[in-house]
Amino acid sequence: MPEVMLDFPRAWAEFPDPADDSQVFRCDLTWLTSRWTCIFGRGCRGIYADAPDVGCCTLGAHFADDDDYRRVKKYVKKLGPEDWQHRAEGKKHGWTETDEDGELKTRAYEGACIFHNREGFAGGVGCALHKWALEHDVSPVETKPDVCWQLPIRRQFREVERGDGTSYTEVAIGEYTRAGWGPGGHDLDWYCSANTEAHVGLEPVYVSNADELTALMGPKAYAELVALCEDHLAGDHRRTRHRADPGA
Repeated sequence: MPEVMLDFPRAWAEFPDPADDSQVFRCDLTWLTSRWTCIFGRGCRGIYADAPDVGCCTLGAHFADDDDYRRVKKYVKKLGPEDWQHRAEGKKHGWTETDEDGELKTRAYEGACIFHNREGFAGGVGCALHKWALEHDVSPVETKPDVCWQLPIRRQFREVERGDGTSYTEVAIGEYTRAGWGPGGHDLDWYCSANTEAHVGLEPVYVSNADELTALMGPKAYAELVALCEDHLAGDHRRTRHRADPGA
């Protein structure tokens, strides 16, 4: 099944942040009520054709800030050899590196993020930090770098000036499309968010990704979002359905 073009009508909703009167949320209801789900290990082709089993973990993950790094570091210390295939390598030579711009990221090792357990590892394939979280009843939102647990949800900030000279911060919650990766996003061999193969979820994104959205928005704002999504689904939203959804 093909990846769809993204130039279709979308439904957006805006509402004040209940926890911060200087912010207004702008949410893409089309994306958040879509049936996208992560299909890693269930048909995901990976962003590069020569690494189909790595998913989007090919390049390593940049840390959002020092707090992000310190939080992940705490859980890296908890990973045992049964959790993390490349633990010995990470301990000996480090599990972080800096990119060409001097930004800190998880280290790429043998064609993928050093935390990516390869096919055949006894502890299971996929992210060691994600695996540890699920086995210890901890949300992966807590253990993984911010960029990893957020994808393919995207949060963006924009300062908006009103006509009266006052301003507010617009916090957009939407789909992390190919364009979110910059110019190189269009060079990816496969991408899931607009691909019909990944729009097979049993629940809409706002439900299946409740932990992620709550972390990005706060619990009060997430509750507002749930009500808006439910109203949207209850109405006639055929024109603004995500084109990758079944039957769209």
